Amino acid sequence: MNTPETEEAVINPRRGKREEAVASGLLMTFTRPDYHYACRLTAAKRPGRDIVDCPIREGYWQGKPVTLAGPAPGAPYAVMILEKLIALGAQTVMAVGWCGSLRAEARIGDLIVPDAAHSEEGTSAHYPVAEPEPKPEAGLCRTLENQLTAAGLAYQVGRVWTTDAIYRETKAKVLAYGSQGMLAVEMEMSALFTVAQYRGVALAGLLVVSDELFTLTWRHGLRDDHFRCRRQMAIIAALDTLVEYEKSVPV
Repeated sequence: MNTPETEEAVINPRRGKREEAVASGLLMTFTRPDYHYACRLTAAKRPGRDIVDCPIREGYWQGKPVTLAGPAPGAPYAVMILEKLIALGAQTVMAVGWCGSLRAEARIGDLIVPDAAHSEEGTSAHYPVAEPEPKPEAGLCRTLENQLTAAGLAYQVGRVWTTDAIYRETKAKVLAYGSQGMLAVEMEMSALFTVAQYRGVALAGLLVVSDELFTLTWRHGLRDDHFRCRRQMAIIAALDTLVEYEKSVPV
């Protein structure tokens, strides 16, 4: 009898005969401003291509090719894009997004490096390695932290809560998860960590606090100059991390 580990899928991600490969280093974003900023930084070439309506472009950072994808918001969509890009050659993935703070020590504009993600999304459970709190790749996380430190950027490391339902981030859950030490809530990390582990690629995340929820009154900072500055710094740090990590990976 088949187990979840051996069951074969009907549809598998693959590279088509006429599809071009992508660079091994991949930056995934979940908002249009972050994607456009990354494209400008890397002088990403036009025209790009779309994968399930998600724009994909190729650029260069520190002389190295890098693939840019986004926006791909939410766990199911982000995983669909990630699966295809892995099939096309992506091996090292930095995922940069925004999050809502669950604790007073994480304020608008702060940077968070998730070291685990509590899954309340529906995608991870379909992968046999699914865990309640999947983790990023340790070596890539260390490289990210080194890059943030070298750039003089303060950051926090901690668990996050991944949800599919932005309008069901209830007061009870905000209080409960915050009291358990979770720093923030977002919509992609647990699924991306799970799929990266399943497919054997390195993936880490970097989040910028865009909203504060811990007072149980929504305070958003999308127009906050500090938030705008920090999300741009996050993109630069993520690109630096991709280049630095791939230097250490045997070809």
